[in-house]
Amino acid sequence: MARRRPLLPYKLRKRLVRFREKVRRHVPPGLRFILGLTLIFGGILGFLPILGFWMIPLGLMIAALDLKWIRRWWRRG
Repeated sequence: MARRRPLLPYKLRKRLVRFREKVRRHVPPGLRFILGLTLIFGGILGFLPILGFWMIPLGLMIAALDLKWIRRWWRRG
């Protein structure tokens, strides 16, 4: 079976893991979910100058810390 190449470069993956762990340790669970939803909503408005579409996956990652079904969906994809 062939090995899959990672979608993200090693340095970016490492930074995302560090960010996720920092959020997990320092932000309370209910607030993490609200922060994730806010980032997702801001990503939908990514056509505006300050906001960007990069906020959608980041919001999903943060919201997945509290919701088990999102975590499973994220790992499958």
